[in-house]
Amino acid sequence: MAFAFDPANWAIVPTRTFAELKIGEIFRTPSRTVTSAHAAAFQAVSCDNHPIHYDEEYARRAGHSAPVVHGLQVLAFTAPGSTLLPHVFGPVFIAFTEVSVKFHEEVHAGDTLYPALEILALKPLDGRGEVETSVTVHDQHARLVLSGTHKYLLRR
Repeated sequence: MAFAFDPANWAIVPTRTFAELKIGEIFRTPSRTVTSAHAAAFQAVSCDNHPIHYDEEYARRAGHSAPVVHGLQVLAFTAPGSTLLPHVFGPVFIAFTEVSVKFHEEVHAGDTLYPALEILALKPLDGRGEVETSVTVHDQHARLVLSGTHKYLLRR
């Protein structure tokens, strides 16, 4: 019997409804070593030309051991699409509605980052549901470099 391919049914993981999600579920991203090329690309995209991000001597004079990776670039590593979370949401996903973070430690080129999202809360709304996740990024020394929350809106 021939397999009938349907692109609408192409899924990486089984999708789930809002009611099937569980508080405490963790969605990890692959680890990533930040390179100077990443930092340069982010600098070009963000138009943030502060020398703290690319000038080694300036960074040292300012008390840093090396140029500091942009905080927003570290935040970008928590993008839900870098995990399986949006694939789990599937077609019930409506929007990424909120983000809040705190930066705890500097990140430099050569650091390896380990981002994760954990479901903290599931709030039913009128015909919709809000998913709140904690977001964390640790480095290769097990230091917490970023923490915060994301919120997403789903159909119920």
